[in-house]
Amino acid sequence: MKAAICKKNGKVEDIVITDIPPPPMREDHLRIRVRSCALNFPDILTIEGKYQRQPPLPFAPGMECAGEVMETGPKAKGNFKVGDRVMAQPGVGCLAEQVCCSPLSAYAIPDNVSYEHAAGFIVTYGTVYHAFVDRGDLKPGESLLVLGAAGGVGLAAVELGRLMGAKVIAAASTDAKLKICAQYGADHLLNYAQEPIKDTVLGLTDEKGVDVVFDPVGGDATAQSLRCINRNGRLLIIGFASGVIPDIPANRLLLRQCQAVGVAYGSYGIAFPEKARANMAVLTGWWTEGKLKPHVSMIFPLAESVAALNALAGRKAIGKVVVNIG
Repeated sequence: MKAAICKKNGKVEDIVITDIPPPPMREDHLRIRVRSCALNFPDILTIEGKYQRQPPLPFAPGMECAGEVMETGPKAKGNFKVGDRVMAQPGVGCLAEQVCCSPLSAYAIPDNVSYEHAAGFIVTYGTVYHAFVDRGDLKPGESLLVLGAAGGVGLAAVELGRLMGAKVIAAASTDAKLKICAQYGADHLLNYAQEPIKDTVLGLTDEKGVDVVFDPVGGDATAQSLRCINRNGRLLIIGFASGVIPDIPANRLLLRQCQAVGVAYGSYGIAFPEKARANMAVLTGWWTEGKLKPHVSMIFPLAESVAALNALAGRKAIGKVVVNIG
């Protein structure tokens, strides 16, 4: 089968498209014919050797995908059968024509949903829902600042935040990105390339600050957010797309009586698979009802996987970057 392979940790440009044997399958797993693979920032970190869970070399990057069930192991749980359309989160290996994973990491694709849109649903929406419900206790009427609001996870945070009744401030680096955020329900738009996060947010909240900060960016954006967070506010730490892991001053948490809360959806799903599936049932229900509209802005063929990864790394995309496998 064809796959995009990382033979050594380092640069995205070192990824090669080559033929490899299909992956071996455990008796309690599914084999999936991958049609589309959605890219996520941890894919970049994994290639660079910087992610907390590193697969053995060589490997195919790609945390999540969509396709059809090719084979079910004799001990595989659930009701999946050959031919079923599924989206899955194996964690790695999805930039390939086939991948194997546990049925606990796979979900049926709603009718009339394309593979491209299904491929990027689990990680982004699962992360955001877990952040808001399990970690951040987001309540209707609260104010929500979304950093990196035009990225895959950020745009989902804008959309879900609005759906869950929050007043959403979307922060992004260009007006073009913010235009999409407005279409996804943002109440206020903040171009942090042109205006300071702290002063703008305080102005929008009558100097009180926001109740919840959704932060997949890190760096200076985190520091500014801590200076415009409300008393009893929650800073939800999703990741560090800026490349800078911030030092969070304990005195700021003390003075504002706020919390810095880590959000790690991947390990949550491993530790509590049934809870993760219950969350996903809510999300796919909303999706089926037309309340969610995943945004895919860039689609590449497998042969252009390096270009796709660079588009993600360079933060050129709005919403998701997807690679079609075939």
